[in-house]
Amino acid sequence: MKKMKTLSDLLVHELKDLYSAEKQLTKALPKVVKAATNEDLKEALEAHLEETEGQIERLDEIFTELEISNGRAPKCKAMEGLIEEGKSIMEEDLDDDTMDACLIAAGQRAEHYEMAAYGTLVAWAKAMGHAEAADLLRETLEEEKAADEKLSSLAEGGINQSAAEAAHP
Repeated sequence: MKKMKTLSDLLVHELKDLYSAEKQLTKALPKVVKAATNEDLKEALEAHLEETEGQIERLDEIFTELEISNGRAPKCKAMEGLIEEGKSIMEEDLDDDTMDACLIAAGQRAEHYEMAAYGTLVAWAKAMGHAEAADLLRETLEEEKAADEKLSSLAEGGINQSAAEAAHP
């Protein structure tokens, strides 16, 4: 990897990092959907998978606009770790409600990582005069926030309570 010296170098690096993160999520989310038992959770995860595919398309638009190749992006190690943690949870012998609560928690960890990354890139793109890129990044940031809110709503809407009741029959 070449040395980064400027904010522009960092912007490119972080865009590629998010591209890798989103690509990893498109491979992981179908497994999470399969592990989920709550129908509303399954629907939310499936909807976010579709959104994630659109987010990749938006990143491709930004690469084109900024004349950046999306090739040879290093693997996003943060997302790789978050996905590995989620996989290890799915290997546990948990009751359905507890599994769903844990899947929500794992999903929210990923969403919070993405919100932090997209928020930073919105600010950097804006500061560098890349208004169109900033708008596209902001659109994705809003989708990530909405996905996080949906997961919170599902958790607080009964999944966490059901898992808690299963812990103390």
